[in-house]
Amino acid sequence: MDFFQTLIALFAALCSMLFGMSFPLLENKTADMDKFELVWSDEFDSDTLDTAKWQGCNHAPGQTVVRKGGYWNMDMVSVRDGNLHIAAKYYEDGYLGNGKAGWYTGAVFTKDLYEQTHGYFEIRCILPTGSGLWSAFWMNSTTMAQVGNGGTDGAEIDIFESAYYSTAFKNRVSSAVHYDGYGDDLQSTTVAKPFILNNDPYKEFNTYGLEWNENEYIFYINGVETGRSNFGGTSLVPEYLILSVEIGGADGVAADSWAGKALDKNFTPTDFIVDYVRAYQYK
Repeated sequence: MDFFQTLIALFAALCSMLFGMSFPLLENKTADMDKFELVWSDEFDSDTLDTAKWQGCNHAPGQTVVRKGGYWNMDMVSVRDGNLHIAAKYYEDGYLGNGKAGWYTGAVFTKDLYEQTHGYFEIRCILPTGSGLWSAFWMNSTTMAQVGNGGTDGAEIDIFESAYYSTAFKNRVSSAVHYDGYGDDLQSTTVAKPFILNNDPYKEFNTYGLEWNENEYIFYINGVETGRSNFGGTSLVPEYLILSVEIGGADGVAADSWAGKALDKNFTPTDFIVDYVRAYQYK
């Protein structure tokens, strides 16, 4: 290790002790893709969303539903130039004049269309900018709310969430695991909060991946391990994929949240841009 690398390593260690941050590029633990085979993917090469692979997450086409500090509407989701786009836009009079003023964005998922137990899952994407919003690539199951068996009967697995744009460390994302529903029994852990060091994730593509086996979850950025966990015991049931953008707040009203100050209506955020999503099984 040369002098420059030593300085970076010392700085990384200090930040890890003081702030709980991790620097994945220093760990040099890479994903072994030779043990996987590709079984499902969407490269977004058409000009419309493939409804054989994705559906609107908890909302039908044209339907507006409250989601945290904004609204989800499938019209905010589009496919063009080889990428999936999930936009976030403010409508003073509500979308199409529906009277529900606020931020509109969207989400898609593979529930009932594609679900898988164990394997490797990866996205290549550009993160959306803006204080008070975040994008995510995550997994969930229809049995996540069952209580009593830890996470083995279903978990929310957040492969990444991008809620740090307004902080001094905005090139950071987080990975987490949740189980036992979203009420009083909810159990959660943050597995990693790594930096993306080699480029600007709001302007350039990066990959975010998860290896999920019977023993643990292993998280990756650009093929390099960022953290691992067996919190609650890993899920042993099929899970579906979710792509989403969220607005901090509640009841459709943007407010300060873990993603920073409330998203101002005059701010123009960039889209969540997805180049591909791929799912692999063990050979």
